[in-house]
Amino acid sequence: MLRERALASPYVKDYDSIGGSRPRDWGQYFDLSNWALHSAWIDERRVGGVVTAFRTEGLDMLERRADLAVIWDIRVTPDHRGRGVGSALFAAAEAWAKAKGCRQLKIETQNVNVAACRFYLHRACTLGGIHRFAYPLLPDELQLLWYKDI
Repeated sequence: MLRERALASPYVKDYDSIGGSRPRDWGQYFDLSNWALHSAWIDERRVGGVVTAFRTEGLDMLERRADLAVIWDIRVTPDHRGRGVGSALFAAAEAWAKAKGCRQLKIETQNVNVAACRFYLHRACTLGGIHRFAYPLLPDELQLLWYKDI
């Protein structure tokens, strides 16, 4: 059972500080021809983006399924969170995946990202997998896999 609990100080994780995890690095590991980037803009300023992928050789998150798309990354600038930007980006990813013939979306997050868990729950996603040992260098983090039928 997952339970939310307060921490003495907020946990902040900078995914871009992890080697090979920056968006500019993804092309070194994957063929990006079946990937899409949708951006959210307000007053000529990019305030968020979502990257969605399907049919990508070597992308284990896709489970070798032709009917599955994965939200590889979704981000909203801190000053625009809670304003519907993330919802619009999620909807764009969902529509793109559906147009590609996918029947399901998959999203990965971690137990330490409570805001993301709440976000996916509010988008009718179902928690479909919990992997306790997915991150050997981060033993306190659990991998959570969310799915949404589209």
